[in-house]
Amino acid sequence: MSQQAPEQLPGNRNLPPVKGAVEAPHGTTIVALTYPGGVVLAGDRRATMGNIIAQRDIEKVFPADEYSAVGIAGTAGFAVEMVKLFQLELEHFEKVEGDQLSLEGKANRLSAMIRGNLGMAMQGLAVIPLFAGYDMDREKGRVFSYDVTGGRSEELGFAAVGSGSLFARGSLKKLYREGLTEQQAATAVVQALYDAADDDSATGGPDLARRIYPIVAVITEDGFRRLGEEEISEIVRSVHEGRLQLPDGPQAPVL
Repeated sequence: MSQQAPEQLPGNRNLPPVKGAVEAPHGTTIVALTYPGGVVLAGDRRATMGNIIAQRDIEKVFPADEYSAVGIAGTAGFAVEMVKLFQLELEHFEKVEGDQLSLEGKANRLSAMIRGNLGMAMQGLAVIPLFAGYDMDREKGRVFSYDVTGGRSEELGFAAVGSGSLFARGSLKKLYREGLTEQQAATAVVQALYDAADDDSATGGPDLARRIYPIVAVITEDGFRRLGEEEISEIVRSVHEGRLQLPDGPQAPVL
């Protein structure tokens, strides 16, 4: 596309002159957590536009390929478009080379795509993803976070991005420990999203009435797997029942 139709790439589009910030739906909180078998990536379902809830059931977690996934925060329209282009590039590479790009290579390619969107980000239309995957060479799950310029950092243990990331990270900081099972890791990220929604109005908590639950994906040596509605609803309901007894959530042990 950069050779044939460069103007179609997200970072090369020019916006008409506007006064003030551009109002567009924004995705909010994404969290990730590694455990011995792989990595868990999760996101809430709310998109906001200013002080308005633009959408209650937006999807923010997508498979990038068989062994990696992207969670999106920031301008929803550009973020989804970037993810689709990223998926296409990884698929094209695999077809041409006959092998998958390394996890480091995937993280670097996503970094370049974010940097290409810098012009839009300076106009208030930033896209900040969280990238997670299972590294077949190192045989473990890994998480990469990014800034608006495309700079990437590998996160150890857990990470969070989006408007509720401050609260989600604080929650994961007290809940994370080595040796978590897949079920415990999935429960921990739901707890973190619950805490984020408790203090950040742009983050949507589990909606039991509408049956809108966070999206939770697990990436292991067997590949990407999104938890089914029955699995995630069971976790959400157990977390909710616990919050009825302890509204602030489980407490970390005091040393």
